[in-house]
Amino acid sequence: MIDTNFPPPVTMLREFAGWLRRPHRLDPTGLRAPGALRRLAVLTALMVAGLLLVLLPVLGLWQSLFSLPAPDAFGKLEPQLMIPIVILVAPVLEEMLFRGWLTGRLRALWLLGCALAFSALLYGSTQGLSPLAVGASFLVLLVAAPLGWFLLRRKGTPGWFDAGFGPIFYLSAACFALVHMANYPSFSALALPLVLPQLWAGLVLGFIRMRIGLAASMLAHALSNSAALTVALLAS
Repeated sequence: MIDTNFPPPVTMLREFAGWLRRPHRLDPTGLRAPGALRRLAVLTALMVAGLLLVLLPVLGLWQSLFSLPAPDAFGKLEPQLMIPIVILVAPVLEEMLFRGWLTGRLRALWLLGCALAFSALLYGSTQGLSPLAVGASFLVLLVAAPLGWFLLRRKGTPGWFDAGFGPIFYLSAACFALVHMANYPSFSALALPLVLPQLWAGLVLGFIRMRIGLAASMLAHALSNSAALTVALLAS
């Protein structure tokens, strides 16, 4: 039976638009809450429709107009690895890295800091940083990450995070979009609009993460990637 007291899709979309105007931290309801799956379906449909029906056609024209290269991310993967990585691995890892910490809890922020430090070490290892220093730092992070998670488990969200949530949220969405420039063989200012699909996805997924939860944003991300991969395979 349909819950007639549950907001219709138009109301959900207005809620999303209002939240984007003034992003603020929410307590996620979880997927088991009444109406959570319906809300997830509406927001995921909005995200995929925006990607496939609006952004991709417009950006296709942009690419043609300026002779910009097409993304080659899928071509870098072996065919047998493409589906599990694009549909399963990438959504889980990207949601954890870019939105897992949006609740602002200190232990989540601690893990984010450890992940950023790990990424910096990986980059340093390609730039001539001493292997001994890299290895020792990796070992320290392997101990520090779970230890900090345990010790900070009772800590809540600091006031500065709530006060700056809006800029923090938009910065995370922008970073999510910009890292996808790696999907293209070359970078230029004219190529920046090509990651608008990822920016749009980052905004919708951020709201899903805050409104419903991290598992919901992972699921929506996986469905979105599935749609994009299907279109890419059909086009090729």
